[in-house]
Order: sequence, then structure tokens, then C-alpha cells
Amino acid sequence: MKFAFIIMGKIFDVTKDKASIHNGISQIIGVSDIKEACETARKLCEEGVGCIELCGAFGENGTREIIKATENKIPIGYITHLPEQMELYKKAFSKK
Repeated sequence: MKFAFIIMGKIFDVTKDKASIHNGISQIIGVSDIKEACETARKLCEEGVGCIELCGAFGENGTREIIKATENKIPIGYITHLPEQMELYKKAFSKK
């Protein structure tokens, strides 16, 4: 099964920020926003990717948008963390 992991942040350029291993079976792709993520996920689904994981930046609502973009044809998950690490995450991802 082909697998993809999509990360999202304003620093990413979807045309450049991507990599694959095992002859493209596993991919990581950087997107700048949810619109680009939906387009990328739709394309991945059409290309035969069987599962997409999303970085935590998507949250539940963004994940639902990706599910909608892929017409709920493949499993879509997103990374989360334990509640006791919330302060560490806020600190790590706050604007400096």
C-alpha cells in the first residue's frame, strides 16, 4: 500500500518540499495551507495512495476537510499529543 504524510506550514512549497522512500511507496509532502492540502490529498488518492496521515496542524476540522476532498475513499488520520504535553507544544510552536 502507498502511504503519504502531509505536513502544513507557511514555509512549505508543495512543488519543492517533498520526499519519498521505497520507490515512492511512502511519501512526505509539505503544503502551505489547507487549500493546497486538499488539492494534494485529492491527487494522492487518484494516484493510488491508500492512506494519508496529517501533521497536528490540521486538527480535527482540517482533517475533516481532507476526508471530504478525498471523498472518504481512503483512511485519513492526524497526529495528536497527550494533554499533559500541551504546554510543551504551545512553547515549541509559538511565534518567536
